[in-house]
Amino acid sequence: MGRFRPDIIFSAAITLDGKLATRTGDSKLSSKADKNRVHKLRNNVDAILIGKNTVKLDDPLLSTHNLKKKNPIRVILDSNATIQNNSRILKTSPKIPTIIAVGERASKKNLRRLEKFPIQVIICGKQKINIKKLMGILTKQGIKKILVEGGGATNWAFVKANLVDEIIITITPYLVGGVTATTLVDGDGFATITKSTKLKLKTGRRIKNEIVLHYKN
Repeated sequence: MGRFRPDIIFSAAITLDGKLATRTGDSKLSSKADKNRVHKLRNNVDAILIGKNTVKLDDPLLSTHNLKKKNPIRVILDSNATIQNNSRILKTSPKIPTIIAVGERASKKNLRRLEKFPIQVIICGKQKINIKKLMGILTKQGIKKILVEGGGATNWAFVKANLVDEIIITITPYLVGGVTATTLVDGDGFATITKSTKLKLKTGRRIKNEIVLHYKN
């Protein structure tokens, strides 16, 4: 953790072979018990962050599903500002605080479209979003803890920038295969094990047919 950026926690359910979803984007992996655990985890963070691919594939709500609790701020990485008007994120933006981070090359037309919604748009980075810079901006807004529930590309951006403090992973009992199926971390990847990110296993817990692993940096 750095004073100039929030704590970053990765949260995901993966298959035994490390996939976040099948090759067609089916990501319904978690049991009901695990979904409840994730909602409790969301209650303890200031923001939840995902990338545009997750919005497109899953159309998530990213809420705590608990009306008594305040929902974390939703942060969407969307360099070209292409999030659809009918996405659940934009539809619920009057009720749940939402930030869309875009790049400098996002079209004026797309930015004007987003102005119709009660959201905050942060322009950060040129073609791609500058993750480190964005974390600094979010810190200044009082965000101290972020849950990253991204896909392989978003997760790689954080790993590459050495911005992962904790990982809480549920291993589900499925083998799905697929060369094109998204994994926990995609992107270019590290060339050698010595250069890669190594974490310490803090706890491992079995919940029926799943295992929840908690790692810290």
